[in-house]
Amino acid sequence: MKTKGLLLTFIICFCLGLGSSAQNMLERYQKAEQLLPKNISKLVRNMHIIPSWVKDSDDFWYKIETVSGYQYMYFNADRKTLAKAFDHRKMADAIEGLIGKKQNPDSLNLDNIKFGKGGNLTFKVDNKILKVNLAFYDISIIDKDEELLKNQSRSPDGKWIVSVKAYNLYLKDVDTGNEIALTTNGIEKYEYATPISWYKLKNESDGTDEYDPVISINWSPDSRKFVCFRLDRREVGNLYLYQSLPDSGMKAKIWSYERALPGENPIKKEFYIFDVISKENVKIDIPAFADFNSSIDPQWIGDKGRELYLARFERGYKKIDVFRIDARTGKAQTIFSDESLTMIEYQNISCKWLNDGSKFFWTSERDGWNHIYAIDGKTGAVIKQLTEGEFVVHSIEKVDEKNESIFFIVGGKEKRKDPYYRHLYSIDFNGNHFKTLTSENADHSISLSPLGNYFTDSYSTIETVPKHVLRSASNGRVISELAISDISKLMSAGYKMPQPFKVKARDGETDIYGAIFYPTHFDPDKKYPVIDATYSGPQAVRTPKSFERAYRSTDVSLAELGFIVVTIDGLGTAKRSKAFHDFSYENLGDIGAEDHISGMKQLSKDHPYMDLDRVGIYGHSAGGYDAAHALLTHPEFYSVAVSSAGNHDHGMAKAWWPEQYMGMPGKHYQEQSNLTLAKNLQGKLLLMHGDMDNNVNPASSQRFAAELIKANKDFELVLIPNKNHGMSDHPYFIRKRWDWFVTHLLGETPPKEFNISTYN
Repeated sequence: MKTKGLLLTFIICFCLGLGSSAQNMLERYQKAEQLLPKNISKLVRNMHIIPSWVKDSDDFWYKIETVSGYQYMYFNADRKTLAKAFDHRKMADAIEGLIGKKQNPDSLNLDNIKFGKGGNLTFKVDNKILKVNLAFYDISIIDKDEELLKNQSRSPDGKWIVSVKAYNLYLKDVDTGNEIALTTNGIEKYEYATPISWYKLKNESDGTDEYDPVISINWSPDSRKFVCFRLDRREVGNLYLYQSLPDSGMKAKIWSYERALPGENPIKKEFYIFDVISKENVKIDIPAFADFNSSIDPQWIGDKGRELYLARFERGYKKIDVFRIDARTGKAQTIFSDESLTMIEYQNISCKWLNDGSKFFWTSERDGWNHIYAIDGKTGAVIKQLTEGEFVVHSIEKVDEKNESIFFIVGGKEKRKDPYYRHLYSIDFNGNHFKTLTSENADHSISLSPLGNYFTDSYSTIETVPKHVLRSASNGRVISELAISDISKLMSAGYKMPQPFKVKARDGETDIYGAIFYPTHFDPDKKYPVIDATYSGPQAVRTPKSFERAYRSTDVSLAELGFIVVTIDGLGTAKRSKAFHDFSYENLGDIGAEDHISGMKQLSKDHPYMDLDRVGIYGHSAGGYDAAHALLTHPEFYSVAVSSAGNHDHGMAKAWWPEQYMGMPGKHYQEQSNLTLAKNLQGKLLLMHGDMDNNVNPASSQRFAAELIKANKDFELVLIPNKNHGMSDHPYFIRKRWDWFVTHLLGETPPKEFNISTYN
């Protein structure tokens, strides 16, 4: 009897323990849902501000969030005052009296706001364009003809409207209303000024392809001419999607979209210059080239409408040419070229010309770091390298000709700071007077005024709340505080700040950076399995540097389930030296895994709660390739993976991305393909893909699955009906990823069919 009693007691305690564990996991899931980006963003105010600069001035307006709603603010540069842009109550009453619809002064929804001269303000409400005089709040409706359609473009002087219809261009004289055809030879798949979205779908089931033109032209400053492209889509191949769950009917639908794979015939682009006075046009004499090799489309030099420039990559991204173009004849002269034995990163290209065309400023990695060079605008000769050192110029923001100053964003100039933090600097045209305009040890997001006398600065780290200020562009001095970020609700919800870190790469010398995400119930005396949150795409930096990117990361909710989530940017990723970046060239299969593994081992010495006997990995798109590849190539370290929308074979990807980072197709494509390595699978792999993904075609995951089946490997594949590439808001996708790691990495039972209602 005593034995039976002890057994009964054990069974009761065991069952109670199971119940407690199940309840605990349910609570974790509920908390994790609260920490999903859509929910957690509701717990903060004024994470960012977006300044809207008034044309040809230093004035700007912006919107701030308040306890009761939001307010519009205005900075007057002449008076150096910051105040409400208008009386919100009077504005609400004026709008309500005109359109007869109740208006809340704490949440006025005004679109397309434009501040004009004489205290006039125009904006759109309920598809009506309204004009208000702020002195008396007189209000009126402007004729709807003032609002252009998406297939129309108005000249800067307002006298001409160009539209695209039936693949051709039409010119309308605004004063007379007369309209003529500028072109008549445009045809389907060879049309003018209409960009084609890479994601535009054609219904192959019934042959429908709705022509919905959007115009893209670039007017000369004097309104005399405009330049536009003509796309030749006649030789590009199609990719296809099979929609098993159509909106109506029982038959599945087949959709196509135009997409060149690496090495294939692409959509081609050529350019024309039109004169609205003579009604004539000339073709720029640069042969048609791949649309994705256009680094800088034609831009006007100066304000006379006489010359343009254009920058174009050669196929393979090893060379870029800068052309100077005569707007009267279309004649193009190659005046400058940059070359590389590996590749030129398209994101690093920044170019600003002087108004008279005598000089331009160009960024190049020719000395091993991305720096600014002054180039002769006539001959293309390098006049001088203006910046120099072991740091990266991210972009040239503005050239101030009056004061002969260049404003630019830099990362890594000051060694004590994270090299990825963005800072604003200025320098003169001779490379002297290098000024630091944002000194705080944080990531800075800036916006310069049209006149260049002021800039807004929002700065933060993943551990410090954003500050929004207005600064002087001459010395960086703070002029005014613009908004206060409020995270009190976020902290009350138990949010735990992620921890930034620096470790050594696999070479034992190079510093690499990352962040650790913790659950809110973190206990340093416990052991936690680790999840590597990966995206090793060489164009990106995955580790967040600002507070906004950190708190809205999916890593936050995943960690809440009982994991330590680590993200690291290893060798080959962006925003460092050319040698650092080139590590990934023709080597995407490396995925930075050895750096990630080395980094986590270093971290575990000071973070003993990291259990490196239980390590998983997850990623999306290029990160989806990484996650699966990790199990195929490093099974001794990674045991569980969730791979979503993975581009598992770069030969199946959109042409520009592999050609930029893998070069033109060769045997290295096949050698680094997950399809080739499928037989090596160990560990628990979950593949997920949207069946309407027109970015990374679902065939990528399906063909990988076919190779896994051929190799008799265990895995799971989930195709989500009617879902495109962006799956992060799909409740089943989120829950399935959580369940996979809880079951196979944490070793616990997830709550059955937990319902994530956030995105339903």
